[in-house]
Amino acid sequence: MRAILLSGGLAVICSLLGTRIAIGWFTRHGFGQPIRDDGPTTHHVKRGTPTMGGLVILLAATAAYLAATALTGRWPSASAWLVLLLFLGCGVVGFLDDFIKVYTQNNAGLSSRAKMAGQTLIALVFGVLATQFFADERGVTPASQYLSTTHDWGVKLPLVVVLLLIWFIVTATSNAANLTDGADGLLAGASTLIFGAYTIVNVWQNNQMCGSSRPTVVESQCYQVRDPLDLAVFSAAVMAACIGFLWWNAKPAQIIMGDVGSLAIGGALAGLAIMSRTELLMAVIAGLFVLETLSVLLQMSYFKLTRRLTGTGRRIFRITPIHHHFEHLGWDEVTVVIRFWIVAGIFVATGLGIFYASWLA
Repeated sequence: MRAILLSGGLAVICSLLGTRIAIGWFTRHGFGQPIRDDGPTTHHVKRGTPTMGGLVILLAATAAYLAATALTGRWPSASAWLVLLLFLGCGVVGFLDDFIKVYTQNNAGLSSRAKMAGQTLIALVFGVLATQFFADERGVTPASQYLSTTHDWGVKLPLVVVLLLIWFIVTATSNAANLTDGADGLLAGASTLIFGAYTIVNVWQNNQMCGSSRPTVVESQCYQVRDPLDLAVFSAAVMAACIGFLWWNAKPAQIIMGDVGSLAIGGALAGLAIMSRTELLMAVIAGLFVLETLSVLLQMSYFKLTRRLTGTGRRIFRITPIHHHFEHLGWDEVTVVIRFWIVAGIFVATGLGIFYASWLA
């Protein structure tokens, strides 16, 4: 528990101070954000706002986790190194995308194929390492070859199927976080709630871990996971880094997170879900990300279908992701963000309720 508190405390301080420094440095060097022309007109004033602020979240969370681990006399576990691989690896893909946008002053960035290739490589390396290596003395690897909600269930899946599932989870989650990052403070605030939930989940799993000597652990209810305490320390670091960043990212944002932050956050979330055996539960805890992604998929599908049937493509929403739709309806950006935080909180509370109810059952 000391490591969790220390990790969170260090991350929020590093993020608060680091973001302020980053704002000045990026401003002096012209790292301004290009804005999509078809977005809400109220966003056009953000053109030129310093971007790539997600770098601070990556550095603050990573440094805080490593420092907290060292100061409490421990060494990072295999699970922690693997989630850092996803966190930093997806962040590198996002950094390349952001850098191209800033350098060319064009909102295109990396091609979708190049971005997907980078995410795929990282996801498959993670999948092989997490499922085939680093078993502990109980024989538990960081990731399993089963589907999981709060525990593994069903039959053991072939490695190829597992790698495809891990690829889907990593790419879908990182891109979903990226879609959510479209309004001042929206992703940072929602991520604070989501990673806070995963801190609770991992702490609970550590206290009820199979093979524990604690007298309160019931074998029929225990969690067959590896390194849940380390995952809790890391999750607390990301949560706190998002809080520190939100101080400067709240409307009117003095810095924008960029893909380097959003893809990294999504990658880290995917890693936490996979290694805590809560992949399906994550769809509830991070339900806001699912909602944003579904809005884009529905919009694209309906547009293509109506264009094929009538010759003229029609839209369900005025614009997607869905938070922009409400801005087009006349909602102020702050109103949209706060209400979407409430939606994110409802999803998080529901997910935690399902997690606890499963343990009681």
